[in-house]
Amino acid sequence: MLDKNGIAKRIAKEVKDGYYVNLGIGIPTMVANFVRDDISVEFQSENGVLGMGPFPFEGEEDADIINAGKQTITTMPGASFFDSVTSFAMIRGQHVDLTILGAMEVSDKGDIANWKIPGKMVKGMGGAMDLVASAENIIVAMMHTNRAGESKLLKECTLPLTGVGCVKKIVTNLAVLEVTTGGFRLLERAPGVSVGAIENATSGRLIVEGEIPEMKL
Repeated sequence: MLDKNGIAKRIAKEVKDGYYVNLGIGIPTMVANFVRDDISVEFQSENGVLGMGPFPFEGEEDADIINAGKQTITTMPGASFFDSVTSFAMIRGQHVDLTILGAMEVSDKGDIANWKIPGKMVKGMGGAMDLVASAENIIVAMMHTNRAGESKLLKECTLPLTGVGCVKKIVTNLAVLEVTTGGFRLLERAPGVSVGAIENATSGRLIVEGEIPEMKL
């Protein structure tokens, strides 16, 4: 199965030349490290950055340049900084081509829960609710199960929802799945992971059609 970097590396293959991409907190922030050098991509962070680059090397961090998750970042030539009003105008105006978010749960109808666990301290909703309400292309990066081994891909989300019917694709440490009207359609399996293991780790409706290829990273 994949680690978090492997998930980010697979998602980077979904990023196309000329895209404007919003990276959510957590695994999505790693995607900038793996985008091909021969394409031009603008990464946006809702705290007011356009033109994010990969994470800085140790010792080269600038504490004043951070992403929405308060991690230090680098910027690409031509990067710009602006206020939250401008940032959310980009998001709400649908100027972002691809949104990559982390999630605590996703339902087989494309609902997402990623901002609150009752009784536990989390970072809050951030810009997630604006993103899921405005974006037309949302990919979720997440672990397939929680720390207790319970599926995070469910028939119905149990946590407070961030958005309804908005997720298009999910990349986990076990698989790549597409959200369809019939449930999660299995597209790819992680290296060394069997279809049976994915079925056992998925509580929501899972569609398996034909031979499922292994991911190519």
